[in-house]
Amino acid sequence: MYPVSSRFLAALTESHQIATEVVLFRADGRVETLPHTGGSVTVDRGQATRRTCSVTVADTALIPLTASDKLSVYGSQLRISRGVHYADGSREMVPVGLFRIDQVSGDVDEGPVTISGKSLEAVVADDKFTTPTKVSGTAVGAVTSLIQASLPAATVVNRATDAAIGPRTYDIEGDRWAAIAECAAAIGAEVYTDADGVFVISELPDLLAVPPVWTVSAGEGGAYISANRGMSLDGVYNGVLAKGENTEADAPPVSALVVDDDPTSPTYWSGPFGHRPAFYSSATLTSINACTSAATLKLRAAKAPNASADITSLPNPALEPGDVIRVLYPDGTKELHQIQSFTVPLDTSGTFTLETISAKEDA
Repeated sequence: MYPVSSRFLAALTESHQIATEVVLFRADGRVETLPHTGGSVTVDRGQATRRTCSVTVADTALIPLTASDKLSVYGSQLRISRGVHYADGSREMVPVGLFRIDQVSGDVDEGPVTISGKSLEAVVADDKFTTPTKVSGTAVGAVTSLIQASLPAATVVNRATDAAIGPRTYDIEGDRWAAIAECAAAIGAEVYTDADGVFVISELPDLLAVPPVWTVSAGEGGAYISANRGMSLDGVYNGVLAKGENTEADAPPVSALVVDDDPTSPTYWSGPFGHRPAFYSSATLTSINACTSAATLKLRAAKAPNASADITSLPNPALEPGDVIRVLYPDGTKELHQIQSFTVPLDTSGTFTLETISAKEDA
């Protein structure tokens, strides 16, 4: 969760005035605040481009006619924030994303004008390889070099355990973001941009190993509104076989199978769930240890979707996918949930639903 004050979290469950801000970074370097009437930001761990935005403005004169206009799609960006206006006149803002402007359209006579944008993964993904590109060394080093070849000023933060990877050459027309994802997957990590537009290399947190960042409680003073709870086998696996064969390094084929060996787990490999393996193959894996590490961390995510929920609550813009929250239901039941996706409204009319990928009973 983005760092916020205890005062901020308390205000979310009380009557308060929301604050929203859209800052426009023009392609010519000028910066200005953009008046807006609404919109939303969607954050989804399941998408390669983790954040997308839609902002509505009233001024039809903002519909661009030339490349030099204010809302040009040729390099302009939006930084969007949502926060709280406090009774003492101060406010606390939380960023919810940095976006390139992808599209601007609207009724030229009556409006409104809609601005659509994507977070900066899209910039890197669009930069396909124009020459054969070789990476080697460590996973973090490879990911960083691939990102900064597209965006030299990009900040890359690593929160995973780095490791050596085998050399890998990507072909002309290859997808740069897919290459980044492959290098990160070798250490069981994913890559995304956070609310500040920083590229992050991170493992999916273990649901039971990290403390909940927020409590969604039913009843007076709580943020809970409703919930839709379910359980499904879709996308659930209890073993991962990771394989690697690197002809560039003249390395022999290697592999490792990692399974859910916890007898108390509902997806226990030797239990009634049976065997349901997933498979991962990459030339970046050149040792059994590397295969084991990749399979271990991929298994954590593969077991996660067995229980899910859509939790509708009062909006909390500081949350991030992967965060663990505690939900206290009206009947007193407590569960821990891990967030997959949500949409932050930029006005008071939108709903806020947290889609989760795993849930465990909270004692």
